[in-house]
Amino acid sequence: MLIALVLACTEIRTLDLAADTARQVTVDRDPAKYLGHPTTALLGDGCTILCAYPEGHGKGAIRIVRSEDGGRTWGQPQPVPASFATSLETPTLHRFTQRDGSERVLLFSGLYPARMSHSDDGGRTWTELAPIGEFGGIVVMSSVVRLADGSLAALFHDDGRFLKQGGKAAGTFTLLQSVSRDLGLTWSAPTSLWSGSDVHLCEPGVVRSPDGRELAMLLRENRRRAESHVMLSGDEARSWSAPRPMNAALTGDRHVGAYALDGRLVLTFRDMAKDSPTKGDWMAWVGRYSDIGAGASGQYRVRLMDNHHEYDCGYAGLEILGDGTFVATSYGHWVKGEKPYVASVRFTLAEFDARAAAGPR
Repeated sequence: MLIALVLACTEIRTLDLAADTARQVTVDRDPAKYLGHPTTALLGDGCTILCAYPEGHGKGAIRIVRSEDGGRTWGQPQPVPASFATSLETPTLHRFTQRDGSERVLLFSGLYPARMSHSDDGGRTWTELAPIGEFGGIVVMSSVVRLADGSLAALFHDDGRFLKQGGKAAGTFTLLQSVSRDLGLTWSAPTSLWSGSDVHLCEPGVVRSPDGRELAMLLRENRRRAESHVMLSGDEARSWSAPRPMNAALTGDRHVGAYALDGRLVLTFRDMAKDSPTKGDWMAWVGRYSDIGAGASGQYRVRLMDNHHEYDCGYAGLEILGDGTFVATSYGHWVKGEKPYVASVRFTLAEFDARAAAGPR
């Protein structure tokens, strides 16, 4: 199905894959439990994907499953440290290559204090969750980017409750950044990048420009007063521009991005655009990195799955395999009246392009 969608004076085509069940793969489903908020990491072999998610809405014991065939099938939840059962919030996964060529996967769990576990054997064994400092936050670290000097910059937010012990919400959201110079083993005290109450900007997702010179931080707007925003850095996260609204086609929650082999950018998020017929559903956006800064709508949007809930879905992982296949993984109320579960959708941009070309313009 192809829809001509007008969002706040922005016209963009929307493909609908919700009924294409053949490309949907169940990652984990438990009729007795709410399974939500997954995050993924593609390992260096190019086909093994780790997926971590809580048994609950953010708070809940962390499960980890793995796919060794590029997301076609997923194994059972693997044994994890006892401390994973004490997680208070959405876990996040991030994979990096060490100096000796081996890989390290970091897993974070938020609120206060922010805690971390890591694996140096491809996610088969993990350290216990342990505090990384006397600070906390919401969805830590929602985005981690490797900088030119090899250090890591982690981005997250807080609303006053969890940055310090005993904090209280004051109606103000703050974007925060912490840096690691030992590939994630230790982290600096966070610095504030922006703070405001008119709009509530949060859950940063960072994308690096194709030429490597710029970072774009895509932001959820949680007061639902404005579009999603973006902040830019041209100096390896040492400074960031003031936030500004993005095109309405990119209005959503928890942006995660990956580049196609032809250089186009794919972003996945929960659709929160005003008056959108797919509002609350799990979406993908296809365009160019330059569209973000230019305020352009992009090429098209894609509804990946239909969420039978007002908003509860869309935290997702997005990986691209060597053959150009994307593996997007999210949770949602995929069956009306049943608890949410975690599912993957596999696709290529060639498939999307063919659908778009076949439909009305």
